[in-house]
Amino acid sequence: MQKRPMQDEYKPKPFRIELGWRGMFGLVVVCFFLFLWLFLLGMWAGQTIVFPSKPSPAVQREYPSSTASELDKIRRDIRR
Repeated sequence: MQKRPMQDEYKPKPFRIELGWRGMFGLVVVCFFLFLWLFLLGMWAGQTIVFPSKPSPAVQREYPSSTASELDKIRRDIRR
């Protein structure tokens, strides 16, 4: 049985993407808005981590009056 000459010489073609000017421009615009969105999302996440919102009054812990007065003294000393 004879071997086919194409089987011995077959090499897959390298993968290739070709874009025209409009395709390149579209790709740049999409990447720009994607990176802008990621930047804004990172800024928002960073702000919420660094400056968390104040807890609601229902969530705040109740301290005994002696502890509250001590905390007030410490706060006043810090402000000076």
